[in-house]
Amino acid sequence: MSDSYKNTKLKVLALNSNIPLAEEITKHIGIDLGRTSVERFSDGELQIHIEESIRGCDVYVIQSTYDPVEDHIMELLIMADALKRASARSINLVIPYYGYARQDRKSRAREPITAKLIADLVQTAGATRVISVDLHAPQAQGFFDIPVDPITAIPIIGNYLITKELNDVVVVAPDHSSVSRARQLADQLKAPIAIIDRRGSRESGSVIHIVGEVEKKTAVIIDDIIDTGHRITSSAQALKNYGAGDIYACTTHPVLSDHAVAKVENSFVKELIVTNTIPLSEEKQIDKITQLTVAPVLAEAIIRLYEQQSISTLYRTL
Repeated sequence: MSDSYKNTKLKVLALNSNIPLAEEITKHIGIDLGRTSVERFSDGELQIHIEESIRGCDVYVIQSTYDPVEDHIMELLIMADALKRASARSINLVIPYYGYARQDRKSRAREPITAKLIADLVQTAGATRVISVDLHAPQAQGFFDIPVDPITAIPIIGNYLITKELNDVVVVAPDHSSVSRARQLADQLKAPIAIIDRRGSRESGSVIHIVGEVEKKTAVIIDDIIDTGHRITSSAQALKNYGAGDIYACTTHPVLSDHAVAKVENSFVKELIVTNTIPLSEEKQIDKITQLTVAPVLAEAIIRLYEQQSISTLYRTL
């Protein structure tokens, strides 16, 4: 951390979804968090105030769009519009968790593609760049006509696992769509991969086969999101059925809806490793869950973009 970015045109602002992460990011950069406030009128309408001049500044707004998703998205859109009208030089939306990213295609008739709709709204509001962490579908970058920087948290997770000095590791993709993510982590850990072959829907499909050798190995399941907890816990059950030893699970975005925490607590998962793209409420902070911070990598991305340097080394490797 240095003071070299104080009194410059670099500004970092935070909305309500993840203020602790924003404070960590500004601490790494060496600047103060910008002064803003979010209020509501008596009828529930949002009112955003930017309480310092940002004319001619490169502004980075930190906001994850998790539950309540619509509130967090509206805060982000209103802030972008406010920054545009206040003559910010660039409006960079740092969305660590990009809500609606799983609705990236039509899987049946008469369905919306909501991830594209959100991209359109963000651009109309005035955003000039989006930075996100481990987008669910990397091709969603194509929904935007502005630059999108898909930062990855996998090296952060990998570095943590290396410190644990696990023996005879196999990295496990919980389905075929997660293979590229598993391969990236496996390359870092210098480990082989295995794939869980499923039939049926994403959440309720039954495991029919594991492709790869897992017997007596330390299994590390890697996914981008843990929502209901079904895929992670059913994957752990399948690995145990195939003779795996200790089982760890890793995910970037801990949505952890419904009874997910209880499922993890009662599963064969020895430790669930997540990041702080979404903050964990007190009831979700159980001993089995370890939360790592993405603040250093996001701070580095902001600095490099502000300095007009390459950020390719922070991208997901596919």
